[in-house]
Amino acid sequence: MQNFLHNRFSRLKPGAALMVGAALAATGFLGVKAATPRVDNPPATVKTAPRSPETARRGYANVVKKVVPAVVNISSSRMVKNEMTGMQGFQMDPFFRQFFGNNMPFNNVPKEQREKALGSGVIVSPEGYILTNNHVIDKATDITVTLHDKREFKARVVGTDPRTDIAVLKINGSNFPYLTLGDSNQVEVGDIVLAVGDPFGVGQTVTSGIVSATNRSMNNQIEQEEDFIQTDAAINPGNSGGALVDDEGHLIGINTAIISGNSGGNQGIGFAVPVNLARYDMDQILKNGKVEHGYLGILPQDVTPQMAKAFGVTEATGVLVGDVTPDSPASRAGLQKGDIVLDINGQPVDDANALRVKVGMMTPGASVNLRVLRDNKTMNLTAQLGQFPSNEEQASNAAPGEHESMLEGVQLSTLTPEVAQQLQLGPNAKGVVVESVSQDSAAAEAGLQRGDVIQQVNHRTVTNMSEFRQAMNSTTKNNPALLLVNRQGTTLFIAI
Repeated sequence: MQNFLHNRFSRLKPGAALMVGAALAATGFLGVKAATPRVDNPPATVKTAPRSPETARRGYANVVKKVVPAVVNISSSRMVKNEMTGMQGFQMDPFFRQFFGNNMPFNNVPKEQREKALGSGVIVSPEGYILTNNHVIDKATDITVTLHDKREFKARVVGTDPRTDIAVLKINGSNFPYLTLGDSNQVEVGDIVLAVGDPFGVGQTVTSGIVSATNRSMNNQIEQEEDFIQTDAAINPGNSGGALVDDEGHLIGINTAIISGNSGGNQGIGFAVPVNLARYDMDQILKNGKVEHGYLGILPQDVTPQMAKAFGVTEATGVLVGDVTPDSPASRAGLQKGDIVLDINGQPVDDANALRVKVGMMTPGASVNLRVLRDNKTMNLTAQLGQFPSNEEQASNAAPGEHESMLEGVQLSTLTPEVAQQLQLGPNAKGVVVESVSQDSAAAEAGLQRGDVIQQVNHRTVTNMSEFRQAMNSTTKNNPALLLVNRQGTTLFIAI
């Protein structure tokens, strides 16, 4: 009723509204008993005390004042080709051209158009060097940087690293406001952080949160180092390239990505490239003009409790070697499928992502000492790192065929040369191909996918369904089945 009355009478003139309110109150209509009028002495003058300089300020205003001037807006543009869509495709048809003659539709459609993008960046030196995301300025032909005081500068790209999504820009000038780099290796879950960006050029936005996780990865590519800091501080679209700072204003990360719902907005899961990785990229770019990453040539996998049991080890530590690239530093060093790497240069590695990052932040040609567990025996191997190759492998799907199931929720068939060719495997590839996997099955939960080719079961080679059945039937009850799977030319272990 009160809401109704508020809406009803809020449109009246102020005087009328006061009169109606007084009348309703007097009659008790608002549920308030009319009070007997009372005359008090006039109140003394009310004074507001200013905040004392010695009084500690609640919040992070002082930190924000220090950070905001160093966070910039980045506007980039590039020329992109217009794809032929709809009726444009008919221009290529001779009959269509004969019918319309010189009055072809879409003749005036430009072949190229300018595409614009907005993002953020962080000034990290008084000389005007800026860290941002590679995807903010990728293929840009024109880059404009707008500072907090509205000054605009044309920026040039000093260098980029698409693999870590870091780019270094330079604007001409001196005495720019800048942020001091922190040490992201010291960041811990629960630390308070602030995310600062200038996505639309209308002023910086600041959000706060905590570090939700560290060493996060979003893919499983060979040695693709991803070492994100995860935070619940809101990182909305357009804040890419902005600053993630600690509670003292030190730069600890470059905001990069979010996991969002259908709205595309923040869902409390944001990711930032750790500043130590960004600093490595920047040092490499300023020194060599490009970033070179160390390359070992293995597919690292986490050692799960199921895998540890299958391999006969007591603890799920180290990194399992799922595959070794032929003629790679790893193969020349003697690493084999099924080895478990325990440490690198005396530093323990507890998961696959940690190994990727350690190797990726070493320079090609560096020598590394690996302590490896093989058949429950430890050994030391030495590898000389190479340079990470630039080519990326492409995925493909398997073709359907005759199938049967030996795993619950999984359809299988013997790999044929035709299917091997579709999967871009060699002509001599052998095994059992996965045609479908039920999403609610234990196999799907373990990571088995359509198009995988099972080549071993519990270290026994299988080349057809008959051998696969025999190997599966020999699996000990209550023990996981350890599968060696070939996925698009790369092998990995899966324990089901």
